[in-house]
This record gives sequence, C-alpha cells and structure tokens, in this order.
Amino acid sequence: MIIYLVRYKCKAGSRKKFLEALCTNSIGELSQQEEGNIQYEYSYGLDNDELLLTEVWEDESSIENHRNSAHFLKLGEIKSEFVENTEILRYKADKM
Repeated sequence: MIIYLVRYKCKAGSRKKFLEALCTNSIGELSQQEEGNIQYEYSYGLDNDELLLTEVWEDESSIENHRNSAHFLKLGEIKSEFVENTEILRYKADKM
C-alpha cells in the first residue's frame, strides 16, 4: 500500500471555500470510487487555513490511474484558486 499525507496551506480565509469547491466537484467521492483506492479523506488541520488529506492506495498503478483522471486535473484547477502551498508525505506499508 502507498499512503499519502497531504497538507494544503490555503490562501488566507479560503479553507472553507476550498473544501466547498472540492465537494461541489465530487473530488473526494470520485477518488474513493477509483479502483485501488482504500482511503481518501479530508480533515481540518490545527491552523485555520490548513486542510489535510489522507490517501491510501493499493499500488503504484492505482495512483497512476488516479493522476490521469479528469477529477485529479480538476483538483489542480481548484488548488490554483485557493491553495498557496501543498506539502506531501509518502509512505509504503505492507498492511494497514
């Protein structure tokens, strides 16, 4: 399994709008429905302008398919409007 911990540092005061745009475009739901997805979940960070994402995928091919999806491209567009910085941590695990 491959685990991503993503920290979105939103532009000042835009975390709520960012999350609303993600929901309106079904980014999380569409990602959860992808083959090979085990977990795709947003949560609030400690900072008021921080949104966290936990992603767990079965394998590299699942991630590659995700990166080529229309909703992943839409995520990039949404991020450009609301996010000033993205930090990604990547881990591998045998079991969860």
